[in-house]
Amino acid sequence: MIARYTLPEMASLFSDRNRYATWVRVEILASEAQAALGRVPHEAVEDMRRARVPDPARVAEIERERDHEVLSFLAAYCEDIPDASARWVHLGMTSYDLVDTALGHTLAQATDLLTGAARRLRRVLTGRALEHWDTAMVGRTHGMHAEPTTFGHKLAGHAFAVHRSLRRLQAARQAVAVGTVSGSVGTYALIDPRVEEHVCAALGLAVEPAPSQVVARDRHAQLLQAVAVLGACVEQIALELRLLQRTEVREVEEARTSAYQGSSAMPHKRNPTTSERLCGLARLLRGYADTALENVALWHERDLAHQSVERVILPDSLSVGHFQVTKAAELVASLTVDADRMRAHIDQTDGLVYSSSVLAELLGHGVERERAYRSVQAAANHTLATGEHFGASLAKQGIDLAGLGPERFLTHHDVIRTRLEKLHELQD
Repeated sequence: MIARYTLPEMASLFSDRNRYATWVRVEILASEAQAALGRVPHEAVEDMRRARVPDPARVAEIERERDHEVLSFLAAYCEDIPDASARWVHLGMTSYDLVDTALGHTLAQATDLLTGAARRLRRVLTGRALEHWDTAMVGRTHGMHAEPTTFGHKLAGHAFAVHRSLRRLQAARQAVAVGTVSGSVGTYALIDPRVEEHVCAALGLAVEPAPSQVVARDRHAQLLQAVAVLGACVEQIALELRLLQRTEVREVEEARTSAYQGSSAMPHKRNPTTSERLCGLARLLRGYADTALENVALWHERDLAHQSVERVILPDSLSVGHFQVTKAAELVASLTVDADRMRAHIDQTDGLVYSSSVLAELLGHGVERERAYRSVQAAANHTLATGEHFGASLAKQGIDLAGLGPERFLTHHDVIRTRLEKLHELQD
């Protein structure tokens, strides 16, 4: 995890100390169930509860000798448990009963953090979209002026994209919130399935229905795909804001502090660095998602090829995604919008943005389509070639441009606003 792109709450969740604390919890829950079945003394469970969570430094010290993290953890944990009770720790379990069950619990918590950040982003987007619902601006297709829209409409599209990502995250959380305590190769040969039921129920996890010693890795791949899609939605927002901040456009601007410095050489620069950073992080998320797919296929009941990969991609993907979404919400919330400049850009092409409305009006008056299209196109080409206003060019074709304005394009705009208001009413 890179500290620069990790917020404290996510860093704490994926820390070694929290991982070992979760492992201790799994071991105690499993022993509780074993005691209820009469297979572990209750006194041993009490000794396990009193034991301290192993210090990560001590686990690392033992691992240098044993070259096995779970065995090193168990050794460190049992140092604080009387020998008579320590022998009951991990009874009937295999390493990944501990690792994967704890991982499912942690991933569910991490996904909850990311979901909370995404809900805040949805709330900010819908709020600012409603604020600027009538802020007219030129719409652009292929990067070129098309016809009028509003800034609120533009933000609404992003809000609904984040909303769809939230649904994907919720499904992915359900997929990864799974554990297994089924023993070697997942056959329950040395452990009662009721132990697994107790452990997973206490942790809020479902049970892997057909375990193979490990939890199926398509679950983790699904989560990282959902995180990557959310990251791409944030990238779409950030890319739009980057384009609207260009010197020749300057319709919006990121918030700046008094300490802001945009360039080491050019004091005048006001670069869209926050938006650029969000776009870059989306590339990382796609890479993590692709790598997660490589982890789905394991040899037979399990191998270890996925482990080293997951130590990187799972915490990094969730921490980067959480950071990206959190910063996107801050960016949109503090964004400066230049409504006057947006309005001025509508008229920048001398009325050409109204060509589709003129065409529709001619068709409505019974003019044959090809003739109407060619007439309007001829007038548009004349304006582009000479700089003469589109209205004057149309007049030479016998067409009156009177009464045209952005409002003509927003007649049925309120149906979208109604949908947006319903989205805005959803609780964070």
